[in-house]
Amino acid sequence: MKQFELKNGDTVIIRKANKSDAGAVLNYIDMVSEESDYLTFGQGEFDKTIEQEEYFIDNISKQNNALFIIAETKGKVVGNLNFSGGARPRIVHTGEFGVSVLKDYWGQGIGAQLIKYMIEWCKQSRIIRKINLRVRSDNFSAIHLYKKLGFKEEGVITRDFFINNRFYDSISMGLNID
Repeated sequence: MKQFELKNGDTVIIRKANKSDAGAVLNYIDMVSEESDYLTFGQGEFDKTIEQEEYFIDNISKQNNALFIIAETKGKVVGNLNFSGGARPRIVHTGEFGVSVLKDYWGQGIGAQLIKYMIEWCKQSRIIRKINLRVRSDNFSAIHLYKKLGFKEEGVITRDFFINNRFYDSISMGLNID
């Protein structure tokens, strides 16, 4: 668990999600999917039941190369990060993550704190040696944050997203953990 304070004085807690968070996480995902086209899913496309989300959270908690964390303030989920490592021995050391924050909390450091938590967890895992991500090429603030945290651009994936009848490229980025 990690705590930090926002500029307005509110305390944010970052912690591993547990099964009892399933309803709040689904509510959060529903809200965040309306607010940003930078995600890999849009409104209504993430259709898990509470039971399916409980199973997902429980399953991640049992893996030594996966992490699901949430950021909450005043009992409300305002951000999350999901990291999944490879399933087979040759790729168990590498994984990809997705991170999101509610729009009302953009620019307050929550995304950076979630990623820093994940990086530290990866270092302590002694399993994860490489963190990968994909980011839309026009998501300049996210790209800036990732670079600030040490991620390097590794390539471009053309036509990776298709949103509102338009294609978007993404940038593949990575961070070595050594």
